[in-house]
Amino acid sequence: MRTAAALSLLLTLLPVAAAARPPVVVELFTAQGCGSCGEANAHAARLAERPGVLVLTYPVDYWDYLGWEDTFAEPAFAERQKAYVTRLKLREPYTPQVVVDGRNQVAGRQAAKVDQLVRDAARTPKDPPDIQFMSDRRVDVGSGRVPRGGAEVWLVRYDPREQEVAVKSGDNRGQSIVHRNVVREIERVGAWRGRPTAYRLPAPDEAGLATAIIVQAAKGGRILAVAQPKDE
Repeated sequence: MRTAAALSLLLTLLPVAAAARPPVVVELFTAQGCGSCGEANAHAARLAERPGVLVLTYPVDYWDYLGWEDTFAEPAFAERQKAYVTRLKLREPYTPQVVVDGRNQVAGRQAAKVDQLVRDAARTPKDPPDIQFMSDRRVDVGSGRVPRGGAEVWLVRYDPREQEVAVKSGDNRGQSIVHRNVVREIERVGAWRGRPTAYRLPAPDEAGLATAIIVQAAKGGRILAVAQPKDE
């Protein structure tokens, strides 16, 4: 009887497990020296509060020449944006830009269009490979279908706090720019070829960062899977 009851309970829970979906990844490319980015930053902060959405903020450095050096920008962030520019067949990088699940992009100021892309992404059928954190230094990615051109596994570490920066020069002089989920580290940890594979993760550069693992089609393609440790 106990065995039958346990099996019945398992079968009851299976549809719930099957219904679990990875979060929609919203990547905001922004800059403290960009005069039109404040509104996009604010909307990204609101999106970060929604269940089922992972917001990642990438400050870029190509507006620094206007007189203010972005305090969070890293060259790797602009390189990631350039990959999307090529993949999505855009003329050039710009801010504020939002890329949703590596599939679609829109100007970050257009909050209604950003929200629509998020809703569409949440409804898009997905069959992601399983991702398991074996420790804080190892992650395993399971089997699955690999897109043409291959796929990559990325480690992203970001600061989940809301951070306010007082800008003292440039287009936003005298204003305070608010950031949420600022990426502090991004690293390609290896290729994924559709077979179960273990990846070694480097130690974090600073304490207090949240972690995300992203499996993505190569060269700025669509995001196939994303996961975070259960305690984050």
